[in-house]
Amino acid sequence: MNFSTTKYINKYSEASTLAFFRLAFGFMMVLSLARFASYGWIKTFYIQPQFHFTYYGFEWVKPLGNYTYLLFFISGLAALFVAIGYKYKLSIIIFFLSFTYIELMDKTTYLNHYYFITVVSFILIFLPANAYFSIDAYRNPKIAFQKIPSWTIDILKVLIGIVYFYAGLAKLNSDWLFEAMPLKIWLPASSNLPIIGSLLNENWVHYAFSWTGMIYDLSIPFLLLYKRTRLFAFVLVVVFHVLTKILFPIGVFPYVMIVSSLLFFNSNFHKNILQFVSKLFNFTFAVFENGKEKIKNFNFIYKTKIALVSCFIAFQVLFPFRYLLYPDELFWTEEGFRFSWRVMLMEKAGYAQFSVTDAKTKENIMVDNSRFLTSFQEKQMSFQPDFILEYAHFLHDYYQKQGVHNPVVRVESYVALNGRLSKLYIEPKINLAKENESFKHKTWILPFNDEIKGF
Repeated sequence: MNFSTTKYINKYSEASTLAFFRLAFGFMMVLSLARFASYGWIKTFYIQPQFHFTYYGFEWVKPLGNYTYLLFFISGLAALFVAIGYKYKLSIIIFFLSFTYIELMDKTTYLNHYYFITVVSFILIFLPANAYFSIDAYRNPKIAFQKIPSWTIDILKVLIGIVYFYAGLAKLNSDWLFEAMPLKIWLPASSNLPIIGSLLNENWVHYAFSWTGMIYDLSIPFLLLYKRTRLFAFVLVVVFHVLTKILFPIGVFPYVMIVSSLLFFNSNFHKNILQFVSKLFNFTFAVFENGKEKIKNFNFIYKTKIALVSCFIAFQVLFPFRYLLYPDELFWTEEGFRFSWRVMLMEKAGYAQFSVTDAKTKENIMVDNSRFLTSFQEKQMSFQPDFILEYAHFLHDYYQKQGVHNPVVRVESYVALNGRLSKLYIEPKINLAKENESFKHKTWILPFNDEIKGF
């Protein structure tokens, strides 16, 4: 460890910033989970479907029937305890495990912001977010500190910066910049909006939104870091995310990013908010202003924590580039697409007609997908190859139990990408029941025969 690294690790910052984030993050998660339940989505996505698409390596993660409601309740309760800083370490671990389990139950519901929540909650396990303005610190002065190591705050800023910057890099592609795709398809759908609706049919507006979105994502982390541009940057954050909330159905993600961007403000800002909260609920704030610094004991545990967190950040930096290990177009094969902060970059539509053939009698069965899948599952399955493969294995097992001898499962699949004409997607002669999921390239995906230049 060189001098500059040691100097940085020994740097302190006000704990109010991390406490503010803990409070805001916890309550946003409570509201998010409550919103999900209030819309009836627990039943719709996790209880009613007879089949669930799983992540490779996590096939064992399944919905828990009616106990899925209990899982959401536990996750929401843990989020509440995280917010108020009650038994924080246990609460954030429970929240991380329960929320991640929810995220992994069905791949159909994958969203970048769910992954972001998992990433942040994992990092929060290692941070002293309960050292200030928490029930834990109030009840136990030994763990109450006014100042904490600066890296425990900066690491969250790094994660936010990665989300934005990588989303911007992903927009540096020819479809987004030179074809205004897929915004050219999506924006006209909101043309009935007041004031701006009539503009959303204009071609120049599609390009303006595309280029502005790219510039915003690439620049906003740096504008937030620089004190002179921070307030301007926050205004941009609010305008950008409110606009995306109006135009696109992306849940609470805009609010999560708006609140998260407040991390970049001066600690006095966070302290003023916490003081306001303390007055609102009529409890003493001064008890947390003890002037104490959280002494860093460079023992094995602390060094291990630093090493784990550093490795995790390195993973977040490198993992999105795994798509370079695969041939053909990323948007077409989607190999290495998820968990890489590629936000709203493509419009795909698919058609998938499966057939199951008895290897002995040669009797052929044309599969009605709606018999096994919800409409949402069928839509997602129709253009994602790992979904198609997993569903093919399900069909093989199902029909084998029905007496079909060694079922051969094939699919006639067509996919349209970003306004292009629909093309044959999967090799129609391949028996998908004989193909196994892995991290290897799926050779039965037919070539794209086009080019999308860029990241």
